[in-house]
Amino acid sequence: MKKTILCTLTLFAFAWAGQRAMTVQDLWNMKRIGDTALSPDGRLMALVVTSYDMEKNSGNADLWLLSTNDNALRQLTFYEKFDGAPRWKPDGSGLAFLSDRNGRRQIYFLSLAGGEARQMTHLPVTVEDFIWTPDGERFVFVASVFPDAKDLDETARRLDEQEQSKVKAHISDRLMYRVFDHWTEGVRSHVFVCDLEGQAVKDLTPGDYDTPPVDLGGARDYAISPDAKELAFVRNQDPVVALSTNNDILLTALDPVTPQQCTAANKANDNQPLYSPDGRFLAYRAMQRPGFEADRYQLMLFDRTTRQTISLTSQLDRSVNGVAWAPDSRTLFFTADNQGRSSIYSVATATGRVEEIIKDHVNSGLMPGPDNRVLYFKQQSVASPDEIYSLDLSTRQIKKHTHINQPLLDQLALTPAEDFSFSSFDGKKVHGLLIKPPFFTPGGKYPLIYVIHGGPQGMSEDGFHFRWNPALFAAPGYVVAMVNFRGSTGYGQAWTDAVSKDWGGGPYRDLMAGIDYLIKSYPFIDQDRMAAAGGSYGGFMINWIAAHSGRFKALVSHAGVFDQRSMYGATEELWFPEWEMAGTPYDRPELYAKWSPSFYVQNLKKFKTPTLVIHGEGDYRVPYTQGLQMFTALQRMGVPSRLLVYPDETHFVTKPQNARLWWNEVHGWIARWLH
Repeated sequence: MKKTILCTLTLFAFAWAGQRAMTVQDLWNMKRIGDTALSPDGRLMALVVTSYDMEKNSGNADLWLLSTNDNALRQLTFYEKFDGAPRWKPDGSGLAFLSDRNGRRQIYFLSLAGGEARQMTHLPVTVEDFIWTPDGERFVFVASVFPDAKDLDETARRLDEQEQSKVKAHISDRLMYRVFDHWTEGVRSHVFVCDLEGQAVKDLTPGDYDTPPVDLGGARDYAISPDAKELAFVRNQDPVVALSTNNDILLTALDPVTPQQCTAANKANDNQPLYSPDGRFLAYRAMQRPGFEADRYQLMLFDRTTRQTISLTSQLDRSVNGVAWAPDSRTLFFTADNQGRSSIYSVATATGRVEEIIKDHVNSGLMPGPDNRVLYFKQQSVASPDEIYSLDLSTRQIKKHTHINQPLLDQLALTPAEDFSFSSFDGKKVHGLLIKPPFFTPGGKYPLIYVIHGGPQGMSEDGFHFRWNPALFAAPGYVVAMVNFRGSTGYGQAWTDAVSKDWGGGPYRDLMAGIDYLIKSYPFIDQDRMAAAGGSYGGFMINWIAAHSGRFKALVSHAGVFDQRSMYGATEELWFPEWEMAGTPYDRPELYAKWSPSFYVQNLKKFKTPTLVIHGEGDYRVPYTQGLQMFTALQRMGVPSRLLVYPDETHFVTKPQNARLWWNEVHGWIARWLH
């Protein structure tokens, strides 16, 4: 027995040789792979790689080029401003992309024959996104405009007047007057078409509507048919968008513009249209229940000849995320949350047969090769940010193509995620992930950080989250545990549904059962030194725990709901609280009160845990006054507490130096009460 213990300790010591714990600086030194684009012949892949400079307090996105044959990787652009959104010309001769190197963001083109990038468009407004028409003759692009402006020049003039005016008042006549992190200011996103010089501009989605939609959209919510004659686009045409999840797909000819409904019969969310390469089908995602933003997405197939629509995933109890067509138009690939991972699936259009082809870790950015033999994708895990991989569809062999952060990762002591599961209060099985601290040795005792995900219809996953990074939580010597309580995605729609109208009920009891299981099953967890942290719904749950449990020594509440009634009156997506609380606070005051931590702070036997409260003033999803109310209650009740408010952040903390402060405060607060 002693020999076994000594061997185990030796193996652990060898595993950590020359490595160190990760720091906040390490996290921001890592390059981040964003958009990717595979060339038409499959030999090259364009990547957007973003690097951050802590001292400059900003990031810079550049284009890189990967050879898929020999994995040679080189940087294409070197400008301090943004270069991104790579789009291959259909003939493969070069790469168009967006850049703001000359001020307003426009479309540029870089020829593979060499030379400098050439500015293609000189539009008076910012180009937010774009694609080529399949014939390579025109660009289809997205820009925000005043819907009553006669042309782009008038929009630009009015925006300039707003910017230069000394009066910065917001004036609104309707909902939604602001969305997530910005005021709408009367502009709408529209889809336009222009020639390759940015001339002959035509608005393809005119009217007082947003395309892409203001919220609940897909990866891209417009697409051009292979014959370059039809546009499919997504729009919400309901009278009060703040109350509606009814995004619809519309079809219009490019010449002339004649919109027609494609999904009018479905009053729930439809989005992410994708034409099949042969032009026969239009695939898209669809929910079934109006007003519910976390309903199951099914993968739909619209036959453009017969005008019939079927669901390809009606028998799969998972919600479809990213989608891509195989080049032969016979297969669709898609990702879906699944048991703490994001799996890759294939589905045959003829039979509807669904197959899980990659299960491990978190996968995204699907890019089928042109020969129908290889699928490229991005993959990340708790121990590694995204890299480029491929799957041989015949042999099922996986190949790694990039190692963009490997030199830094080799220096760091990072541990993989481990699965655990337990029976909750009602016998239902609950799944979670556990991350051991660096330099873990058997027989030791370690404090625990319980990390609670947001959503609430979200998922704690085996991924490298750049804001709530599990490895960085663990770095100072903590065990990190994450439980996918009822309400989480990836475990079937019934499990996802179970949080609605029960915010502090079943999910809270799952989390408490999870703590009981962890303490009993992992003797290295020190039950006298436990903290919990969460953001968004996770922040709500921290506030709820503060008022209902005294078993943690420290709490961290980020962007958490404290009072449901005042939250309703200040948030922007009204469909969300009206679904989750079964109506308005005027109709259902009892449910808004029942699930408001604000109604339970008088319980001084429980409401006593030292709590760090964090919020951003630009957060319009959970307005920052929720954090102020929580902090006020803590202070008035005499609970040790600390408030961190960012005037320049939103629901998330995205600036490098702000993130450094965030981690220093969070780690400092937890260490203060656990050591």
